[in-house]
Amino acid sequence: LLISHDRDVLDNVADHIVHIDQQRVTLYPGNYADFEEQRAARLALQQAAYEKQQREIAHLESFITRFRAKATKARQAQSRVKALERMERIAAAHVDSPFQFQFAPPERLPNPLLTVENVAAGYDGRPVVERVHLVIGSGARIGLLGHNGAGKSTLIKLLAGILSPLAGRMETGQGLMIGYFAQHQLEQLRPDWSPLRHLQQLDTRTSDQDLRNFLGGFGFAGDRALEAVVPFSGGEKARLALALLIWQRPNLLLLDEPTNHLDLEMRHALTLALQDYQGALIVVSHDRHLLRTVTDEFLLVANGGAQPFNGDLDDYRDWLNAQQRAVNRDAASSNAGAGNSAVERREQKRQDAERRQQLAIKRKPLDQQIRTLEQRMDLLHREQKTLDAALADPASYDEANKNRLREWLLRKGEVDRELAALETQWLEVQGAIEALAADLT
Repeated sequence: LLISHDRDVLDNVADHIVHIDQQRVTLYPGNYADFEEQRAARLALQQAAYEKQQREIAHLESFITRFRAKATKARQAQSRVKALERMERIAAAHVDSPFQFQFAPPERLPNPLLTVENVAAGYDGRPVVERVHLVIGSGARIGLLGHNGAGKSTLIKLLAGILSPLAGRMETGQGLMIGYFAQHQLEQLRPDWSPLRHLQQLDTRTSDQDLRNFLGGFGFAGDRALEAVVPFSGGEKARLALALLIWQRPNLLLLDEPTNHLDLEMRHALTLALQDYQGALIVVSHDRHLLRTVTDEFLLVANGGAQPFNGDLDDYRDWLNAQQRAVNRDAASSNAGAGNSAVERREQKRQDAERRQQLAIKRKPLDQQIRTLEQRMDLLHREQKTLDAALADPASYDEANKNRLREWLLRKGEVDRELAALETQWLEVQGAIEALAADLT
């Protein structure tokens, strides 16, 4: 039994999701992505049934109101009263998310916002990252990748102005407004102040009601906005810190692990807000879903530098695995003794290069198969969603739609069967790729 705020973990590990909502527990088969689809379909069906029942109730109540006083219709009116009393009421669909906010457009958006030329950054005069060249344009959406301790947070602090460069030059655009978020900022909140008072310190002109309305989008509704911060959880403090940052309308966001304390609903709300954000964004995060959905380029911080990474997060995972294999090989070589000659080392490098070339040649047609299968599966998944939505609509089961319903059901079966077959093929090809890599490693 696993509780996690990491969508990727839930997608890759879970085969059932237990959802607790409105004091009810519902079990959904599948992973988190399956849960989201099923829940959306269930809510849509529930809302459609609720609206249909409300129309029926309105019709019955109208009949009762019109004819209850008439002797000739009194019996029919009374039967409708009893029908209303017996009717099991359907609740309106309800999605219990207290988080709803967005970034206001920045007041100014210089381009470029920040230019970094041959900069080094570190602590006590010792550089952690060096030779950094970076031009941050007004539309940049950059994710920082790298091992823990490689210097990602150091680079973020440099860009935020927390650290001064040890070498090189930084030039800021006129009107640059940085919004910097890091975990240590949670401890800088005043424990005896309320969320409202924190926001009042940033803006003395806006009315308290407008400030409270804004805080409500971050889960601080009603009296919660007036309570002292001291008993707040880490997640609540993180939400408040984000609210204070967003209120200031930055044009460059520098986010260092912004989702660490956030639950899935707040992560989802933050992701949506960042997708619509009109400024530039640089983010460090272990949340792969966040990186995939809000960034469009990556910078790899490694070996004391920062270079553009030409690939996606799957490529980065492969890079990490290759790095680990290299470390393991080096360790094995060290354990074998330091007596290897230069000739032997050159021969080993030649063999390694030959193995990599063989792997690339043999893997190419398999990679093409994977791409072809995934393209077809994407098409079928989209068609499957369309069919599921149609079959979840109560109107589809009206007599007038009988023929179309039959066609949808038949097509749904065909799509499901083809998807199952394609997924089996995909697993087989993926297994062949992994076996090939293992044989040649």
